[in-house]
Amino acid sequence: MSDLPHETKEEEHVVIPMSDGTRLSARIWRPVSSDDEPVPAVLEYIPYRKRDLTAERDSINHPYIAGHGYACVRVDLRGTGDSEGVLADEYLELEQADAEEVLAWLADQSWCDGSTGMMGISWGAFAALQTAARQPPSLRAVVIASFTDDRYADDMHYMGGVMLSDNLAEAGTMFAYATCPPDPAVVGDRWRDMWHERMENTRPWVLEWLRHQRRDDYWRHASVCEDYASVRCPVLASSGWADGYSNAVMRLLGNLDVPRKGLVGPWSHKFPHLGEPGPAIGYLQEVVRWWDHWLKGVDNGVMDGPMLQTWMQESVPPSTSYEERPGRWVGEPSWPSPHVKAVTHPLLRHRIVRPDDPGPAESHDGGADRADDPMTVQSPLSVGQFAGKWASYNAPPDLPYDQREEDGGSLVFDTRPLEEPVEILGSPTVELDLSVNEPVATVAARISDVAPDGRATRVTYGLLNLTHRDGTGEPEPLEPGRRYRATVQLNGVAQVFPRGHRIRLSLSTSYWPLAWPPPRPVLLSVHERSSSLTLPVRPVEEPDELPRQPFGEPEGAPPLSTTQLSQPEQRWEVKRDLIGYESALEIVKDRGTVRVDDIGLDVGCRAYERYTATADDFTSVGGEAAWTMRFQRDDWDVRVETRTELRCTETDFLIGATLDGYEGERRVFSRTWNETLPRELL
Repeated sequence: MSDLPHETKEEEHVVIPMSDGTRLSARIWRPVSSDDEPVPAVLEYIPYRKRDLTAERDSINHPYIAGHGYACVRVDLRGTGDSEGVLADEYLELEQADAEEVLAWLADQSWCDGSTGMMGISWGAFAALQTAARQPPSLRAVVIASFTDDRYADDMHYMGGVMLSDNLAEAGTMFAYATCPPDPAVVGDRWRDMWHERMENTRPWVLEWLRHQRRDDYWRHASVCEDYASVRCPVLASSGWADGYSNAVMRLLGNLDVPRKGLVGPWSHKFPHLGEPGPAIGYLQEVVRWWDHWLKGVDNGVMDGPMLQTWMQESVPPSTSYEERPGRWVGEPSWPSPHVKAVTHPLLRHRIVRPDDPGPAESHDGGADRADDPMTVQSPLSVGQFAGKWASYNAPPDLPYDQREEDGGSLVFDTRPLEEPVEILGSPTVELDLSVNEPVATVAARISDVAPDGRATRVTYGLLNLTHRDGTGEPEPLEPGRRYRATVQLNGVAQVFPRGHRIRLSLSTSYWPLAWPPPRPVLLSVHERSSSLTLPVRPVEEPDELPRQPFGEPEGAPPLSTTQLSQPEQRWEVKRDLIGYESALEIVKDRGTVRVDDIGLDVGCRAYERYTATADDFTSVGGEAAWTMRFQRDDWDVRVETRTELRCTETDFLIGATLDGYEGERRVFSRTWNETLPRELL
């Protein structure tokens, strides 16, 4: 969309000074008229290199919003892109203090009217929400997508006290991003010194994350769930059901005490106007309405209608990616919703029993005599190979595939074929009366939509390290053979199970490689008579449904010009060696080489992940995340190569990492790390 209300201009590199002398680099789009008529400023604040790696997305978003009367500002975090300094870790106190200084600087500019907002997805959304909790005086509202309010329990690091493999993958990603050079076309001859400062002062990010295996002050810092009352400005929050960050929108709606709206679509880890699986929506129009109301005082009805709008997903066959997810938009006036009722289903001999079904003494298989006998499972390490990624980008094939093979190593409970559709909205829970044979054990719980032909599509899942059964603060080892009660909370979802389908609950004691397994194989015993599944059931026919298409079509500014110089590659392969009993998952994400035409810069990014295991040797599991980032222009040719490897024994994690920097084919920097950290009931 090129026809915008305001003519805009762009300032490609603006220096914002910090109080300690460090200079951050900003790119600014603002109306030409703002020289005489100041406008509010909107900040996006992330470490992902505004000049090249996010330049295309930025060119769609920020000129569009600027064209509606705002100064849009994209700042590289300290130590990234063209900003000075070093980025040592995520969400540090220094990062947030810098954000406050940036907002103060923006509010003080002659072209700004003194009001500011923050927006972003993922890190940018974290930054906006965390900064809002610090209550900077100019910040009037935030717009956030794909985020969490709980850095320990609901991020890519740990889930239910279980370490995720994305903890390793994201650590490898940021190890590479934090050691890339600035562009000499922007910073001049200082680029080499700035680059070497980054490489000299960066350590493998996984080390710090593995030093904090339980909920401690490290994770409590910048977790807004620790004090929801600290957020005092309006919040527009969104996410997608295919994203790893599917829970925080509803938590914010239920816990904040400020004007707030929530939006959850079928999307993966993407902005809603670029959303996949579709349908994508006119998200930027909604963002502009939000800013118009809260930054300019326009009475445009943005707070009318439901508090939560979400895409109610219909049944689909299992697939590792989808172009579109069929469904419909539904609205809830508040959250928790008055329309959603928690319905608890007892478990009995592979069945999920309706609350009004006969009790055990009258069950169809005469199960009264066996009702107190536990059902057991000891899952092989192969359960989880078709789980997809924790944080999906809908990049084939990072969504979960047909769950039938996974169910072969799981304890499975099914409903009878449904006589009527069942619609759920929210987070299911599984209440288990259980015992195990090891002091450290994991339970993975999955809900699937099972079609009449047997195909099983995973709908949602949850993980629990049973040593964290009483919370994630102070885990305690399990006493083998002792019975415990434990609750597994599954990710939030909106889903219709159609007539004739079955709802399946699957329990497993491993879910590798999505989740790091316990030190030894675990035999799980479940006492069904006192175990249950609770579903958040929403009436299928609700009188105050939203219009079928409440959003406009996606809009944005024209993307900047790029040229694809080499083809991208996306690969996801499960390999099994039936002689050596080794299995491996190999993932390649290669963007190819792309030229940013207006600056003549060629950029290449290639990521490789490998996760391996041998038979049922739980100490054989290991993962590797390797990145190559290359930047070329004329005779300037620089690349960074990083590798992060994680293995284990029953008592320790073994970490190996390398960092190499090259000018052309000459290696100008190299460092190797080998460290051992103890496992803490993990």
